[in-house]
Amino acid sequence: MSRRIEEQAREAALAFRTQHGLGVQPIGDLISMIEQTTGHDVAIISADTDSHGLSMRDPATGRVYIAVAATPHPMRQRSTLAHELAHVIFEDWEGHDRDGERPMQEIRADAFARHLLAPSSGVQQTTERAAGDPSGHLSDVVQRYLVSPAIAAIVLADCGLISAETKTDLMGLTTYQVAARNGWLDQYRSLQDASNRQRAPQSLLRRATAAYSEGLIGLPIIAALRGLPLATVQAEFDDLGITPQPADPTAFELDELPAVEVDLTGLAGDEPDR
Repeated sequence: MSRRIEEQAREAALAFRTQHGLGVQPIGDLISMIEQTTGHDVAIISADTDSHGLSMRDPATGRVYIAVAATPHPMRQRSTLAHELAHVIFEDWEGHDRDGERPMQEIRADAFARHLLAPSSGVQQTTERAAGDPSGHLSDVVQRYLVSPAIAAIVLADCGLISAETKTDLMGLTTYQVAARNGWLDQYRSLQDASNRQRAPQSLLRRATAAYSEGLIGLPIIAALRGLPLATVQAEFDDLGITPQPADPTAFELDELPAVEVDLTGLAGDEPDR
C-alpha cells in the first residue's frame, strides 16, 4: 500500500511539473506559481500556531481556495502549500479519520509535496555539479529547493547519495541550523519575513484595487486584505498615483437602479467542502 501511495504521489507531481513546464528546476514563489498555473486563490492568513493549512471548494461555484498560516518557518509553509495542492489535485475534499491512523490521503499529500518541491532528478543534477562529500550536499538542496532538512535528507537517500543512518541524523537538523552553519542565514531571515506576513490572493487584490480606483470601496478594505497599516497603503497608492475617481451622479437615475434581494438563509447552511 505505502509503495503504491508513493508512486501515485510521484507520478502526480511529475505530471503537474510537466503540464506547466516546470522541468526539474526549483520553484521560487510557490504561491504565485499555484495561482498562475491553476487559477486557484491562495492566501497566507493569520491563524493559531497549531494551524497549518486548508483547501476547500465552493460547492456552488466550484472555485477553489487554498490558505496557509503565517509562520516564521518558511520551508514548512511551502510544504503545507504543496500538501494542500495535492488535496486539490486528488480531490480529497472530505476528512478521512480512521481510528487514530494517519489517513492515506494525508500520507499521499506529504509525498506529493516532497516530489513537487524537490524532484529527485533535479536534486541529482544539483549534487553532480557540486564538489565534496554527498552527505555535505544537504545545505545545497535545502537552499536551492527551499525545503526542510528532513525533506532534503529523504530525497538524498532516495537518490542513493547518503545512507539511511546519515539520513536519520540529517533529518534532526533545523533549517536555521543549516543556514547558519553554511553562510546563508541572511537569506533565510528574508524568507522568514515573507512567510510570516499576511498575503491575500492576487486576483482578489487586483479586483479590490480596480474597485478602489472606481470609487466603489475604501482604502481600509485593501489595507485589511493586505494586513498593513492604512497609512502605509495610502502612501503606496499616493506614490503610484492610484486615486479613486469620483462617481458621476448624473450617470444614472435612482429609479434605474436594479432591485436587490438578499438571501440570508445560506448563513445557516453547511460549510463548504474541504
